[in-house]
Amino acid sequence: MTDALEAMHPLEWAQSWDAVGLVCGDPAAPVRRVHFAVDPVAEVVEETIAAGADLLVTHHPLLLRPVNSVAATTFKGAVVHRAITAGLAVYVAHTNADAAAPGVSDALARVLDLDDLVPLDPLPGRPDLGIGRVGVLAAPERLGDFADRVAAALPETEQGVRVAGDPDALVRRVAVCGGSGDSLFEQVRASGADVYVTADLRHHPASEARERAAVEDGRPHLVDVAHWASEWPWLAGCADRLVVALASAGRTVEAHVSTTRTDPWSLRVPSRGE
Repeated sequence: MTDALEAMHPLEWAQSWDAVGLVCGDPAAPVRRVHFAVDPVAEVVEETIAAGADLLVTHHPLLLRPVNSVAATTFKGAVVHRAITAGLAVYVAHTNADAAAPGVSDALARVLDLDDLVPLDPLPGRPDLGIGRVGVLAAPERLGDFADRVAAALPETEQGVRVAGDPDALVRRVAVCGGSGDSLFEQVRASGADVYVTADLRHHPASEARERAAVEDGRPHLVDVAHWASEWPWLAGCADRLVVALASAGRTVEAHVSTTRTDPWSLRVPSRGE
């Protein structure tokens, strides 16, 4: 099973700081059912066990930073122990899935109906692979209407969709990056994108991007969504590709996508200040 996952998302495509691949479990153990989710949190592990899955594939790492203990008294240790005692293997495809084609940002671009996709930040020596995607809409549309398109395409979260820019400005060329993308503003500008869709935009990078846009050509406008929501569309496509790849090798598995919303925010209270 890990061989098929790594053929789709080779480990060498991951960033040097990342922690991808098999977290726990025996790579030789048989797998009949695979569950896909964004986050390897306790609730998702319980959902996976209840579904009768043998393998949980997540986008976000469980053990991103080095640890010297996985005692069950810690949050992450408890997740590891629960998975092992239930016979559940856990596998991570993170920045290697971001770089893949198709990958995380491809899925985000596709649900927004973008065409002619190219990487926003290509891997060295691989212009067909890399972080983010740039594509085009079938026809120009108002930024406000495009924001509605984004909101309709992604799962609902308390954050919703935030927009920086003139709602009446026309946009057609779109850059996207599933997950946190405010480190890629230079690549976005170089791409000629009219609007940039990503998650976790911080105040200062977003403010500086719009200040610069105001004295240049007004681009890029910004559309900020919830981190979890921006990456969730990847799960179904990854599940389908795994089933097809294994079937071509004479191996049959069932694949299911988690419906648990692991976005951490549970309530949004509108500001009442003047």
